[in-house]
Amino acid sequence: MNRIIHTTLGLLAVSLLGACAEDDTAAPDPEDLPEGNTSGGEDNTFDHEATQVDVWELLDRLTKEGPPKYTARTHSCAKIRYATIGRILASRGVDLGAGGDVSAAGLYNGGSQALGAPNYGARVRENLELTTAGASRLFDIFVAAAPEIIANMPNRAECQIGGVGVTLFGDANQCNADGITCLLGVPATASHIELCNLTVQRATDPEVGKRMAVAVLAAAAHTCE
Repeated sequence: MNRIIHTTLGLLAVSLLGACAEDDTAAPDPEDLPEGNTSGGEDNTFDHEATQVDVWELLDRLTKEGPPKYTARTHSCAKIRYATIGRILASRGVDLGAGGDVSAAGLYNGGSQALGAPNYGARVRENLELTTAGASRLFDIFVAAAPEIIANMPNRAECQIGGVGVTLFGDANQCNADGITCLLGVPATASHIELCNLTVQRATDPEVGKRMAVAVLAAAAHTCE
């Protein structure tokens, strides 16, 4: 008798659990859902972007840009090489033989691993991907190098016009287009000048603002981001 009772109770429990599971997982009537709904809630999944795609727009984009596998390779860019960073710094008046752990030279020479430099002894090629550590170290280098760049720019042959050296900043701490052009290696635009001036003006101190302006412009020019 006890065995029969236990069996009956077990079947009843399984039936109840099945009914609960069926009620919890029951799909809502499609007519009750708003069209294009992608919002999450207690009775729904997480928020996600709408997946509706205009097939004609997609076809036009693929025709112009190519398939994703192709565009991912041709429209991306690698990070700047370690040796190239050194040549850029030296060409703008930075002494890469200077001492100090937090000098531009110290950060550059001691940051080869973060910057993805090759290790030929270990048969390791240079990492051409821009990492968070590499981007952070590169920006730190430009911040540390800014005073040298500002001071030495007028004396650099590549930064002279008609034998007269250009400067990054004027007497009123305003940014000079010719100086920015020499810093970046491309003609300065109105956006470059505006960004530079805003960085200087919004800093707690003009000298701090100048260092940040140089670092921001140089980092933007020498990264894909």
